[in-house]
Amino acid sequence: MNETPEGTEPHATPFPHAISLSAEFEGNESIAEARKLARCFLADIQNVHGLPVSDRAQGLVELVVSELVTNTRKYAPGPALLTLQVRDGSVDVAVWDSNPDPPTILPPDPARVGQHGLEIIMAAALTFQIHREPVGKRITASIMLADDKDADVAGR
Repeated sequence: MNETPEGTEPHATPFPHAISLSAEFEGNESIAEARKLARCFLADIQNVHGLPVSDRAQGLVELVVSELVTNTRKYAPGPALLTLQVRDGSVDVAVWDSNPDPPTILPPDPARVGQHGLEIIMAAALTFQIHREPVGKRITASIMLADDKDADVAGR
């Protein structure tokens, strides 16, 4: 678990500040709404700001949003906050919830049915962090926006 305060991570962006979008989810919205928000955000990043977004990145960001928001619904009471932020050629997908307990990350088990979401996110993300907050926790996964032919699928 990484407990580095937000804003102290070494990121750079070609813009004077990071580009971000946040949305609160009270619990009655569908998970599809969170995925749609991510899709629209990435479309704006590409069409308005001119940053390339690969099909792979689009799919991974939607998957990460879906898994993190779903986990919040299942394991944390109350509202959740989804934040998407582009910095240094990647998009940080962060979900805050009010449950301070870190998620249980199970070891890989091909025989297990279900509960592979965090395992998949950790394999696909450039970085994965869990931050304790004064109230609750925030889980953040970073996904590279553009494909790098010389790197692996996660963009490492």
